[in-house]
Amino acid sequence: MFAVLHVLGLMLAFFAITFVLPMVCSLVTGDGMLGDFAAAAGLNVLVGLALALAFRRYRRELAARDGFLLVTLAWVMMSAAASLPLMMSIPGLSFTDAYFEAMSGLTTTGSTVLTGLDALPPSVNLWRCALHWFGGLGIIVLAVAVLPLLGVGGMQVYKAESPGPVKDEKLTPRITQTAKALWLVYTGITAAGAIGLHAAGMSWLDSICHSFSAIGLGGFSTHDTGIGFYNSAAIEFVLIVIMLLACMNFSRHFMAVQKLSLAPYLRDTEAKAILIVLGTSIVGITLLVWASGHYQLVTTFRHVAFSVVSVASTTGFVTQDYELWPIFAPVWMLFLSCIVCSTGSTGGGIKMFRTLLLERHAVREMKVLLHPRALVPIRIGGYVIPERVVYAVLAFIFLYFATIAVLTFTLLLSGLDLVSAFSGVVASINNLGPGLEMAGPSTQYQKFTDFQTWVFTAAMLLGRLEIFSVLVLFTPAFWRK
Repeated sequence: MFAVLHVLGLMLAFFAITFVLPMVCSLVTGDGMLGDFAAAAGLNVLVGLALALAFRRYRRELAARDGFLLVTLAWVMMSAAASLPLMMSIPGLSFTDAYFEAMSGLTTTGSTVLTGLDALPPSVNLWRCALHWFGGLGIIVLAVAVLPLLGVGGMQVYKAESPGPVKDEKLTPRITQTAKALWLVYTGITAAGAIGLHAAGMSWLDSICHSFSAIGLGGFSTHDTGIGFYNSAAIEFVLIVIMLLACMNFSRHFMAVQKLSLAPYLRDTEAKAILIVLGTSIVGITLLVWASGHYQLVTTFRHVAFSVVSVASTTGFVTQDYELWPIFAPVWMLFLSCIVCSTGSTGGGIKMFRTLLLERHAVREMKVLLHPRALVPIRIGGYVIPERVVYAVLAFIFLYFATIAVLTFTLLLSGLDLVSAFSGVVASINNLGPGLEMAGPSTQYQKFTDFQTWVFTAAMLLGRLEIFSVLVLFTPAFWRK
C-alpha cells in the first residue's frame, strides 16, 4: 500500500507537465488563464512530491496486486488534479461538477455539465479536449515509459490497465518500448487528424481540440452544438476516419506502419466484424430514417453514418438530435456502443473480442447439447482460445450487466426516470457520453442532482478500468497478505 502511494506521488508530480499545453495556449491567445493553470500545476507538484517523499522508504518493485490499486488511485487522484483549473477558471462551478467534467475527460467519456462552451477561454477548451488525449490510450501506459526510470516496475501496471486479451500482447520485447510505440502511433494519427480537420475548414485551435477528442474517442467539443456547429460534410468525413482508426486495436496500426502493409488489418477478426456491423447498421438506419421523412436520402446517409460511427465507437460527437429519429435508431446505436470497439483501442464497452467469444461459446454449447462427448474448441482469428479466457470473459460480462443493474436501480431510488437512468448508466459505463431523455444528446448531464452526478462518475471510472480492476479492491482476498 505505502509503496503504491510513493509511486502515486511521483505520477501526480509528473502529471503537472500536462498543464504546460493549456499554459502555452493561454500565452498565445492572451485569455488570462495562465495564472490559474500555473497555480494548479504547482499545487500538483507540491502534493505529488510531498506524497512521494513521505513514503519513499517503502519504495520497492510493485507486485501484481499493487498494479490494480495504483491504476484506480491514479485515475481518481488525477481527475481531482485535472478539475482544479476548471474550478479556478469557471465561476460558480462546484467541485462535483468539476470532478465529473475531469473524470469524463480522462476516461474519454465526453459527458459534460457545462454550457456556454463557445464563450469559454480557449485554453480551458483545449484543456478539456487534451484530457481525452491523455486518457485515451491511458495515462498509466504513458507512465509505464517513465516508471522504470524511477526504479519501479511497469509491467504490472500496464497489464492492470490494458483491456482484455491485449494484456499479454507485446509489440516489442520491453514494456517501455511497447508504450512508446503505442504513443508514437497515437501521436501520428492525432497530428494527421488535426491537419485534416484544418484543411476541411476548422481553425487550428478547433482542429487540435477535436482531433484530441476524436482519437481518444471522447466527445468534448468547443461548441455547445458540437460538430453540428460546422455543418460540414468534409469535417464529418475526417472525423469518421479518425474515429474508425481509434476504435481499432492500436497494435494493428503499429504493425501496419512497421511492415508497410495492410495484412495486419486483413488478419484481424475484430476489425472485420466491426466494419460489417457498422456497415449494415448504417444502411439499415439510413433506410429507416429516410422512410420517416426527416431528410432527403443523401442527407440522411450523411447524418446517419456520422451518428452511428460516433455513438458505436463510444465517441459521442453530435451533429443531429437523433432522439427525434424513430426510437429504434438511438436505442440500436446505444447497443452498438456496448460491443463495437476493439480490444487495445481507446473505446469502451464489452469490446468486439468478448462479443465474438460469447457468440461462439453459445454456438459451442448448442453443439455439445447434440454431441455431449464432442470436444469443440473456440477459435477466433484461427487461434484456439484457452478455457481460462472463456471463463474470464463470462465473468466480466456478468459483472458488466450486474453493475449496470445496480447503478440503474440506485438512480431509480434517487427519483430519476427509467430511460434516463438506464441509458445514462450504459452510456457512462461504455464511456460514450450521451444517452437518452435527460442524458440525451441535446441536454447532456446539466440537470442531474449531485448524487446522480456522482453515480455517473463512478460508472465512468468502472467502465474505463473495465470493472475488474476496481471491484477487485473491494474483495477481502485482495487485502490479505
